[in-house]
Amino acid sequence: MRIRDWLRAGVVGVIISGCAGMQTAPSPETKAAVAPTGKLRVAFQPAAIYGMKDSATGELKGMAVDLGKELARRVGVPFEPVVYAAPPALIGGAKSGDWDVALLGINAERAAVMDFSAPYMELEQGYLVRAGVSIATASDVDKAGVRIGVAEKSGGDHYLSSTLKNATLVRVKSFAELYALLGSAKANVHVITTGKPGLFAAAAKAPGSRVLDGRIFVEPIGMGVPKGRHAAAAAYVAKFVEEAKAKGLVKSAIERAGLRGVVVAPLK
Repeated sequence: MRIRDWLRAGVVGVIISGCAGMQTAPSPETKAAVAPTGKLRVAFQPAAIYGMKDSATGELKGMAVDLGKELARRVGVPFEPVVYAAPPALIGGAKSGDWDVALLGINAERAAVMDFSAPYMELEQGYLVRAGVSIATASDVDKAGVRIGVAEKSGGDHYLSSTLKNATLVRVKSFAELYALLGSAKANVHVITTGKPGLFAAAAKAPGSRVLDGRIFVEPIGMGVPKGRHAAAAAYVAKFVEEAKAKGLVKSAIERAGLRGVVVAPLK
């Protein structure tokens, strides 16, 4: 099923007619639904589009931190980041109740365990070619003998698993392992694929590598709550996302993070 088809059917069915009436603070019942432990546990992966540790201070910074802190402020509880190395572990956390809100690419598998908002951001997925590899365009990638590094169960994995005809996917467990492939001759990987903000950052640290022009596809990124949580939690998070887009919070967070290859998703 294509992204746009299941998005119509699977994204939380909360239609937002306007953001002006959104509560700054939720009702006690909604607050308990959104943050049942008395703090807002916000889950994300250590990636450029979500959040990374500042090399100088060790402090987590990025969109997930900015948006998570603002949502926690409105709910009236402390913000607590919950960082997962890769999507499978984060998805497992939804099932075990280890977090309250997650920022993640939206797809059908994840929508089976999470109730998503509409996307707050759209992410271009692309290719980064290793130094010394002669691949020049995205159309040159899907050829026999080409090996593509990808994070297991990431958006790129889901998409390329169903569209590649000739190239071979080399799956790794985390994004840290994915970027490590650039310096590993043993892996014999020609290109890696993920969101373009991460690829640009990796290319800056890998002399001779280059991000190819164009995009493979555009991945919708949303906020979600564990499926089965009170409906009020999903509705409140969905309203927050629409207001964050309308009031420029998402745009400001993108600019602070210095992200390239992303745009604010349209209002719903």
